Amino acid sequence: MDGSALYSIGEVARRTGLSVKTIRFYSDRGIVTPADRTPAGYRRYTIDAVARLELVRTLRELGIDLPTVRRVADQELPLPEVAAAHADALAIQIRVLRLRHALLTAVAERRLTPEETDLMHQLAQLPEDERRRLVDDFLGAVFDGLATDDPALTGVARTMTPQLPAAPEAEQTRAWAEWAELTLDPEFRAYAHHLFGDLADERARSGTAVPRPGFAATVRDLVAPALAAGTDPASPPADPIVTALVAAYARIDGHAQDAGLRHRLLLRLETVNDPRRERYFRLLAVINDWPAPESLTPALDWATEAVRVRTR
Repeated sequence: MDGSALYSIGEVARRTGLSVKTIRFYSDRGIVTPADRTPAGYRRYTIDAVARLELVRTLRELGIDLPTVRRVADQELPLPEVAAAHADALAIQIRVLRLRHALLTAVAERRLTPEETDLMHQLAQLPEDERRRLVDDFLGAVFDGLATDDPALTGVARTMTPQLPAAPEAEQTRAWAEWAELTLDPEFRAYAHHLFGDLADERARSGTAVPRPGFAATVRDLVAPALAAGTDPASPPADPIVTALVAAYARIDGHAQDAGLRHRLLLRLETVNDPRRERYFRLLAVINDWPAPESLTPALDWATEAVRVRTR
């Protein structure tokens, strides 16, 4: 390519991919200067001007403002420093877009009202100190009046605590907003307090450590063969499993198998089987980047029905 050759504005447009109108705009603002004009007044550009325009196009496509582009092209600003500053700004924009995408997806999927949408938007944008206060307030309500020096309950509180990272993914932001919305619900707070109050009572009666997943995990293990075999919870083959469930709960409950034990077992199953409990821990796993928890709902559904038909 001849470095001394001059190119028409149309030829420059074909080489750079810019429109003739855009090249004229850059020329009028002194970003690129024509080397000459024809007798008819048409602009002519050198190969250096073509290279400069290609740099300008690249920087503009990267979102760099025109005054900065001009200073970079004139070598008044080092390009690496400009790139670093714009990369930082772009990272902030990406986080904002992730937040918007997460909230809009939640609005669409959950069919939220305008009021619910506004609440989720506010919750998603809470600063760190306010998020911390919201978490502390919720856990304080859940464990109010329970034995705070009990290592098992302390462990429960720790596993119920969300830790949103400084630069969360879209799904984490969305999960946080839904988690916060759930924990602000007075009915859910009362349910969670009752759930862990039952745990504390069982521990006090039995005198043994009953970890948070102990009861539900016991149900899962006892019911798993019946689920695998497709056993009807109301059928006679389910009787031995219900007997085992009652015996296991007698150990957890700390009482002998009296007349009210099966009824208490049914109430415990119904409490643990609330779908809000499972939703809470699924949201928590997303926020904390933990593996998704195993769903215990099929086992709890089966056990609840099996005990219910035999309690009537």
